[in-house]
Amino acid sequence: GASTTMKEKVYLPEADYQKQAMSLEQYLIRHCAPTLASLKTANLFSCSFREQPDFSYCISYWNARMKDKGIKVVLLQKKEHWALFYVYRVSQLQRDLQKPDVACFLEAYGYQSLEIDEALNHLQQRILENDGFPHEIGIFLDYPLADVIGFIENQGCNCKCSGCWKVYQNEKDALATFDRYKKCTRIYTELWMKGRSISKLTVSA
Repeated sequence: GASTTMKEKVYLPEADYQKQAMSLEQYLIRHCAPTLASLKTANLFSCSFREQPDFSYCISYWNARMKDKGIKVVLLQKKEHWALFYVYRVSQLQRDLQKPDVACFLEAYGYQSLEIDEALNHLQQRILENDGFPHEIGIFLDYPLADVIGFIENQGCNCKCSGCWKVYQNEKDALATFDRYKKCTRIYTELWMKGRSISKLTVSA
């Protein structure tokens, strides 16, 4: 009869796990600086890889270091050679989700609970169903509700300007916000490249 060979799981040495976790550092600086600086509720970033890292280790590594700062890192989606991470400030996201107009808007997209873990679980499900970003993801990224609705109603067209998101109202405020985010990312990248640690660059909650 045919014999079955059990495939053993190969465990990397601790140093290699840490190296994998540290490889995410450049993404945190380049894509999440406004969140680290507490200018923004959350950021998303994606990364590609040839060999799949141990994501559970990477996430627990960064969450252990960010916990005291009020920041959490979660894996929103994973494919064979690609992963999508969401980095957020816990208290700010909870506050954003509890705004009455936001809560009403999200309810229309099936968000029955606006507790963070449950809302993020539903967002993950929506990403899978849409095979991409559902429109309401802007709420989780600190985009103004009016602009999220404007994007949906205009199907992404007719915006006044665009930067981190497409702007349909309060263009002046949005442009000032984009400038702040850009400046923050530039400064954080420069400081990090000079040897400043992410821990020192991250503002406490």
